[in-house]
Amino acid sequence: MSKSGKKKVVVIGAGFGGLQAVKKLSKIENLEITVIDKKNHHLFQPLLYQVATAVLSPADIAIPTRSLVGEHENVTVVLGEATKIDVTSKTVHYQNTSTNYDFLIVAAGAKSSYFGNDRWEQHTIGLKNLKDALKIRHRLLISFEKAELSGDPEVVKSLLNYVIIGGGPTGVELAGSIAELSHQIIRDEFHQIDPALSKITLIEAAPRLLMAFPTELGEFAKKRLEKRGVEVLTGTRVIDIDAKGVSLEGRHIATDTVIWAAGVQANDIAATLGVPLDRGGRVIVDEFCNPEGHPDVFVIGDIANFGKGLERPLPGVSPVAMQQGRYVAALIRNDLKNKKRKPFRYMDKGSMATIGRTDAVAQMGFFKMKGFFGWLAWLFVHLFYQVGFKNKVTILITWVWSYIAFRAEARVIQDEVSASNGNH
Repeated sequence: MSKSGKKKVVVIGAGFGGLQAVKKLSKIENLEITVIDKKNHHLFQPLLYQVATAVLSPADIAIPTRSLVGEHENVTVVLGEATKIDVTSKTVHYQNTSTNYDFLIVAAGAKSSYFGNDRWEQHTIGLKNLKDALKIRHRLLISFEKAELSGDPEVVKSLLNYVIIGGGPTGVELAGSIAELSHQIIRDEFHQIDPALSKITLIEAAPRLLMAFPTELGEFAKKRLEKRGVEVLTGTRVIDIDAKGVSLEGRHIATDTVIWAAGVQANDIAATLGVPLDRGGRVIVDEFCNPEGHPDVFVIGDIANFGKGLERPLPGVSPVAMQQGRYVAALIRNDLKNKKRKPFRYMDKGSMATIGRTDAVAQMGFFKMKGFFGWLAWLFVHLFYQVGFKNKVTILITWVWSYIAFRAEARVIQDEVSASNGNH
């Protein structure tokens, strides 16, 4: 409890879950809320791939955290990285200081997982934050420029060979967007090479793409990607990744660009709680989003394994995090009033993934959409959930212009961004 007598809530992470919790909690007068995040902005991650492929600019999908919650007098925003949680003393350590809490919400997200092959990290680029997206964009745009100057067919072939590992929504969206950029949007802008000869390979170890979607939508996505010139390899396991490319069973793909979209694991802060974790390092939580034995600690979003009473744990997607954030805020409010707790119930509003211009797949309840109508649904949903009115307007204008002119205007090549796929 603070000196003012108010209960202290510490929120680690200003992503989808953390932000929803803070917005709800900020309306409770007898709370002091501290938000700790190593980034100064809230990021709309579902559109990161459009920054990576030069459709949108970073500011289109990121908004300063302070501008979202800073107006509330009971909310303090801290730019820093939480490094340790001591549940015994109810303390969160960050930078060279610490703060106590009465309630703790851990919404620190996830990072790329290489399934035990951590050395692959140095040869791949993940897509977890703006730094990653800008690094991918730089790599893509520079590859065309280098190929234009090369004059060596083998070098050109390697430069214009792009491999994406992971056939979930991120991998599918990246593959389709890179195909459109190279095969159509910039095709007429180079004279020594034909960007349309670029080769995009999407590799998935599972039997099909989009395993979380119905089979027919996964197959539809595969056919539409292939129609766009993407080589889709399902049921294919990656053996090795090095500076020369990707090794598969019986095949090697020479490439300078490997994008990793295959798996995630919890942020390292989860391990400091000293509670049971799953194989991906996620905190196993109960029906109230609490780790075992800690009713004052809530773990939500990608960093949590919520599987109580379910066939399989909830997926690490933004709707889950947002609903958990709102639920935890309501639960804390009820705890303060000594009301009985009600368990969290996730309302699945569906899943969607865009394949490219006028093509997407979507499942909302019993409804399945694909092609143009799926694409329209995808556009509407992603605009609706975008944070900030300015961002909604700029993205809408950019999308309308891109559709009419078939352009990707955010193609400024900046100095290469140093990015790691470790702690994001």
